[in-house]
Amino acid sequence: MYKILANTIFLGKDIHFLPVCHSSNDIALRLVREKQAMEGTIVVCADQIRGKGQRGNAWETQAGKNLTFSLVLKPDFLDLTEQFYLNMAISNAIRKIFEEYVSDIQVKWPNDLVVPGFGKIGGILIENILGTKGWEYAVVGIGLNINQEVFSAGQATSLKKLTGSEFDLEEIFRLLIIQIEQNYIRLRQHALLPIKQEYLRYLFLWDSWQSFDTKYGTVNGKISGINPLGKLELTLENGEIQFFDFKEIRFPSIGI
Repeated sequence: MYKILANTIFLGKDIHFLPVCHSSNDIALRLVREKQAMEGTIVVCADQIRGKGQRGNAWETQAGKNLTFSLVLKPDFLDLTEQFYLNMAISNAIRKIFEEYVSDIQVKWPNDLVVPGFGKIGGILIENILGTKGWEYAVVGIGLNINQEVFSAGQATSLKKLTGSEFDLEEIFRLLIIQIEQNYIRLRQHALLPIKQEYLRYLFLWDSWQSFDTKYGTVNGKISGINPLGKLELTLENGEIQFFDFKEIRFPSIGI
């Protein structure tokens, strides 16, 4: 299961498959620290029992129904101030593959995949290893709802819930890795502006007036950009522009 991929340059040439694990990110981070991983190493877990999400949340997944895996990358060609471009490149790749099956896939900042009106379909968690010379490794954890139909908490959906069809996990995995590698190569070529423009074009609630709960209290504004550090740019009704980290703002529960 999950054989070495033939149609990639470096991603998926070293795949570690685990029937059960606590967190694929934890396994990948350990492999990096023990010098048992290289750029392109992938850890795939069929049953991830303690998957991690943003804000310290757990990621719910049913054994054998979804894709939960982690990529080891070495984006040392980017400055530390450009870290969020990796998030954008990965998010764009996943969205592009999913939109072949489901229309209106959007990215909810910073890196969730959602289908407005139905719920969250996937998420990304990037954990970095920094050294004295800068960015050494990034472990990119990806959790995607493919064939799961019942979720115990929160509003979530899956490809099967949305289409009524059962999907081949290995085939979706193969398509995703090929697309992620292509986007990562664009990142290496420093195609930062096109990557950002694509990310913003599919951003959930982009340029839409909403009420947001923030560290300053509830404000009315619209998402108007992302700054170089990945902070969300909000334009308020009075024209003032404020920036927020992902721990400093909560989205309205509208459309998902």
